[in-house]
Amino acid sequence: MRALNEVLGLSHVIGDHDRIVATPALNSFLIASLHEKSPLLVVTHSSRRAEELFNEVTESIPTKNVFLFPAWETLPHEKLSPKSDTVAQRLRTLNILQSIADQHSATDFPIVIAPVRAFVQPINSHFSHREVLKLSIGDEISLEALTQYLVINAYSRTDLVEKRGEFAVRGGIVDLFLPLMEHPIRLEFFGDEIEEMRYFAVSDQRTFEPVVGGIEILPSRELLITEDVKIRAEELSHKFPELQEMCGRIANGIYVEGMESLSGVLTETAPLMTFLPTTTRIVLMDDERIRLRSIDLIKTAEEFLEAAWSSAANGGATPLPLHDELERGSYTSLDVALEGHEKRRLTPSEMRVHFSSMIFYRLSHIAQSMINFSQIFDGGFIQII
Repeated sequence: MRALNEVLGLSHVIGDHDRIVATPALNSFLIASLHEKSPLLVVTHSSRRAEELFNEVTESIPTKNVFLFPAWETLPHEKLSPKSDTVAQRLRTLNILQSIADQHSATDFPIVIAPVRAFVQPINSHFSHREVLKLSIGDEISLEALTQYLVINAYSRTDLVEKRGEFAVRGGIVDLFLPLMEHPIRLEFFGDEIEEMRYFAVSDQRTFEPVVGGIEILPSRELLITEDVKIRAEELSHKFPELQEMCGRIANGIYVEGMESLSGVLTETAPLMTFLPTTTRIVLMDDERIRLRSIDLIKTAEEFLEAAWSSAANGGATPLPLHDELERGSYTSLDVALEGHEKRRLTPSEMRVHFSSMIFYRLSHIAQSMINFSQIFDGGFIQII
C-alpha cells in the first residue's frame, strides 16, 4: 500500500485545491499526499470512522506520527465521567504533539485524526501542560511521593485493584492499573528504589510477566482538582444552590462521578486547534455529514443540559445564569471551532496565489466510482471519477 502511494504521486495531482472529491478507497492516499506539506488534523463525522481511518492511514504512511484523538463517550453536561483510557489517550496524543513541536521537525509532520465530536468540544486549557511521571526499574521515588502523585492525578485508592484508574499500597508493594494498559502492574520497592515491575491478572492477583522498559503514569481524569478548582467550586456552591452537593465535595478535594460536566465553569477551556502546531491544515472528511453532525451534537447537548440540572432546580428549567455558566463547556458550532484559523474562505483562483497556512480540504465520497487521474477539472477542485 505504501509503495502504491508513491507510484500514484497524488501530491502533483491535487495541487492547492481546497475541494477534492474522491472514492473512499483513495482517502488515505490523499491524506498521505497532503501530509507531505504540513501537519494535518483530519476530522471525521463519527468515532467509528475516525478509528477506521486511523488504521488505514497507519498502513499507508511510513511514519509513526499518526495519532488518534478520541471523543468522550459522554456528553458535556451528562453526569457521567469519560473512561480513563479515553482521557489517557487524548492526553498522550497532545503530549506527543507538544514534544514534536519542541523538536521543530519539518520532515515528518504529525497527523491527528479526530471525530467531529472531539473537534467541537472545548478542552481544559491546562490539559497538555501536566507533568507525566515516568518510572523504570532502578528509579527512586518514595511510596509517599508516588501515592500523592496518584491521588492528585485522580487514581482511586482501593484494597484490591480491579479496574483502570485504581491503585493499592501494601507494605513495599504498589499495585496500579494504568488507563492504557491491558493488565495492572505490580511495583515492588526496596526502600525508595523500584526493584521489580510485573503485570498481574485481575482474576487471581498473581503476577505473570515482567514489564519491559518503563511506564508513564497519565492522569485518570481530564479535570483534576487543583487549588484553583477548589476555590472556584466553593464559589459556585454558594452562588448556585443547584451545584451545592457536587461543588461542595469538589471543594473538599473529592473526585465526583460526572464532575466533568462542570469543566466549563471550574477551569478555563480552549478549542482543540489551540494544542496543535500553528501550521496545521484541517481535512474535513465529508464536510456535509460533519456539519450536520455538529448541529445535531449541539441540539442534543442542550437537551441534556436542561435535563441534567432541571431536577436540581426543583423540577423547573435550569436558571438562566447557571445555564449560561454551564454552556461554556458545551459543544461549539463548526464555524466557531474553526474561527481564528482561517480569516476567510479563499476561492480557488486566490488559492493559487495566496496559499494560506490553514486550508480546509473537504473529501467527499462518490459511490461506485472508478479512477481516472487524467480528469482535472477547473473551478477549484479535483474530481477523481
